[in-house]
Amino acid sequence: MLYFGSLYGYIDQFGGENKQKFTSKNLKQLILENSNFSLSKQKKILENTLKKWQGNTEQIDDILVVGIKL
Repeated sequence: MLYFGSLYGYIDQFGGENKQKFTSKNLKQLILENSNFSLSKQKKILENTLKKWQGNTEQIDDILVVGIKL
């Protein structure tokens, strides 16, 4: 079981076609779709997804993601 205790700033980043926020709905879907992978692979997926989402848009806030495997 994996518990994400903190997802600070990730959902607030702007990007995508319309330069909108990532949103908690998108983050929840991303986490659920990749929950079967190792923590290191999930980290890479989160990093790559955010980079792709942001494109050339500047990061607007600090980002902290904490996952704990139980």
